[in-house]
Amino acid sequence: MRPYRILIAIIAAVGFVSAPPSSGQEAKPVADRLAAQNALFDQYYENDLRNFPERATAFGDYRYNDKLADYSLEAIVKRHRDDEEFLAQITAISTDGFSDQDQLSHDLLIRVLEQRISDFDLKEYEMPINTQGGIHTNLADLPLSIPFDSVKHYEDYIARLHQIPRVFSESEEVLRAGVKDKLVMVRFLAEKIPAQCDGIVESDPFLRPTKKYPADISPDDQKRLTEQITEAINTDVMPAYKNFASFIRTEYAPNGRTTLAITSLADGEKRYQNDIYGRTTTHMTPDEIHQLGLREIDRIEAEMTAIAKKEGFSDLASFRASIKTNPKYIPTSADQILDDFRHYIEQMEPKLPQLFTLLPKPPVTVEAIPAFQAAAMTHYVTGTPDGKRPGRVVVATSDFEHRSLIDDEAVAYHEGVPGHHMQLSVQQQLQGLPKFRQHGLGFNAYIEGWALYAEQLGKEVGFYQDPFSDYGRLSSELFRAVRLVVDTGIHSQGWSRDQVVDFMRKSGAVDEPTIQSETDRYISWPAQALSYKLGQLKFLELRERAKKELGPKFDIRKFHDEMLDGGTLPLDMLEARTNKWIEEQKKQ
Repeated sequence: MRPYRILIAIIAAVGFVSAPPSSGQEAKPVADRLAAQNALFDQYYENDLRNFPERATAFGDYRYNDKLADYSLEAIVKRHRDDEEFLAQITAISTDGFSDQDQLSHDLLIRVLEQRISDFDLKEYEMPINTQGGIHTNLADLPLSIPFDSVKHYEDYIARLHQIPRVFSESEEVLRAGVKDKLVMVRFLAEKIPAQCDGIVESDPFLRPTKKYPADISPDDQKRLTEQITEAINTDVMPAYKNFASFIRTEYAPNGRTTLAITSLADGEKRYQNDIYGRTTTHMTPDEIHQLGLREIDRIEAEMTAIAKKEGFSDLASFRASIKTNPKYIPTSADQILDDFRHYIEQMEPKLPQLFTLLPKPPVTVEAIPAFQAAAMTHYVTGTPDGKRPGRVVVATSDFEHRSLIDDEAVAYHEGVPGHHMQLSVQQQLQGLPKFRQHGLGFNAYIEGWALYAEQLGKEVGFYQDPFSDYGRLSSELFRAVRLVVDTGIHSQGWSRDQVVDFMRKSGAVDEPTIQSETDRYISWPAQALSYKLGQLKFLELRERAKKELGPKFDIRKFHDEMLDGGTLPLDMLEARTNKWIEEQKKQ
């Protein structure tokens, strides 16, 4: 899934909540302190939307649709200073007497701010792009970001198109700072980005809104808007993309690093451990994660071997070989892959009430990853709470003849329902939470862990009945266990790219196009891929604990609702919250 990144907030110089009285003075009443905290949450959220208009749009708030964010170094530094001020303000509020939910909101904001400050101190912001995505691919998604249902939305879109040169210029400034500080991408990966930009220029996704207008927009307005969009693309957008591609090709990529490991950079070990904590919310060491991955591989392969032998094969290797040459699992077109995903999502949707009472309201669609972003993996893009823009499962279909259909069912559940679309849509619907908790907070181990956990839920409602399909589910899980080994192999043990590719091939978990793109992903995005398995194992652990302690009182729907109705949480906070829930259920 494309990273659902933590939003950076900025707070106005005026209007900060006053700090509580100094020690020794009488504490303010609970109601006053709670009101102060809620006011601070509102300030945080509103300033965040103003300063990151694209995120506001993603949340279905269209007040800033004619603006793009400020990506300059000056803006980044200012936001950092405001983060520090926010942290001072929230930590100054005493939570004595607060409810569990209000305490949790308090602790969550502190956790988010502390992580952002830690990232800033390591200058993570100086490496803002990779082959999986960045400003160049994010801007290309603008035509899909809003419902083009009014003249105003078209005019806002035109205003954004005119700002694209400014955004690229600011991004180049940041990348130059990274070159100066020797915080840069791996060179051979940076060299792939100009081709992505060229692909965007060639496909010209920015014209998409002119292909079909709503019936209530007059022919005259349609003509005017088409002309203005075309002019903005020709005058601003395309030249900006070409200039950015040239900058990467001639100035940035030649300065790329030649070592793969993030630990080769300044403060390398601290940097990787920060990435691990930020993306998994655990304090596990790279070696602990590596060894866990090896154990999980052994466990999953034992289950796969049992299936192989039950099907009459002597070992797992021969079973895998038969699948690779079986035409049933070799796509004949990109559309076949997309149809596969649609079929599995549609068959799961009516089964959801067996597992949940909290259900997603927005619809979900399936589409192919555009050719210019072929290096990206299948991912999910959140829809809006009002349903005007559906959730989108965006599927990797390039080089389809070398892909496999064997794990499509599991990945469809992962990205769609009951995975990402389920969790993130329900989160947007939650009532009684501060608005900042209704949207992704960047705790990947929860988000990706839930989605991986959700893959197995299909088995619990009667799917994966075919042993080959169940093997596909295990392949998907095996893939996530392999990630624990290769990510830490790259960034902690000095593995080469060839070592990673060889290990993944021998695992048999995924097809060749996936191996190639994923290897580059792990190199350029340290620790993100660790979040899936670590998160899934925590959900499984909590479920087993609840079943054991509650016995006949255990209700799978209540458990799942409890997992979802607190929104995205760090794993330690999820565990503490679940333990309290178990004790409450015992008393009922």
